[in-house]
Amino acid sequence: MAKKKKNSSMKKNKSIRTKDTAPKAVVQTKNDDKTAAKKAAVLGTEKKSRLPLFAMIAGAALIMGAAYYFIPTNGQKTLAVASQTSSAALVSQISQVTYPVDLFADGKARFFEYKGSDVTIKYFILKSSDGIIRAAFDACDVCWPAGKGYYQDGDHMVCRNCGRRFASVLVNVVEGGCNPAPLTRSVENDNLVIKVNDILNGKQYFDFS
Repeated sequence: MAKKKKNSSMKKNKSIRTKDTAPKAVVQTKNDDKTAAKKAAVLGTEKKSRLPLFAMIAGAALIMGAAYYFIPTNGQKTLAVASQTSSAALVSQISQVTYPVDLFADGKARFFEYKGSDVTIKYFILKSSDGIIRAAFDACDVCWPAGKGYYQDGDHMVCRNCGRRFASVLVNVVEGGCNPAPLTRSVENDNLVIKVNDILNGKQYFDFS
């Protein structure tokens, strides 16, 4: 009988020990979960607080590094060159603008703007039917005071003011009268290059003051 009592007491002790240790393990797990949750919350807050800073830095880099950007004009998308008024340091670094030649592979005329400190100069670029990429100011010697420019109709550029039509293959070749005023350009390493000084030479066609 004594042995039976001893064994039963030992079983009770074992069960008591099991009951005593089990809750400790559960509590420890909960504490670990709480600690991990706190760490995650702190790290998450730090990451969130850094996001606006990263966005500001990225935005500034895009503004400073961009040479041109899209803006809507008269229902069309116009590619505008970085403004001269943005930053004196930035302006001093801009000597030319470049466009990938592939941009004009479809033969459609694309219109661009150069925003200067006192005038906006407009020009267009297209790949003519003979495969040559050509450029001209969106104005001519005769109709420029009207400020209407040209639009493309098939293989011709048409004056919005007088309605005269000019074959694309003659852009950059024929000048004077109502022909689109030529804009000097060159092709270098699959890019069309236009010097800023050449763009500024067309200021007379857009100074309506």
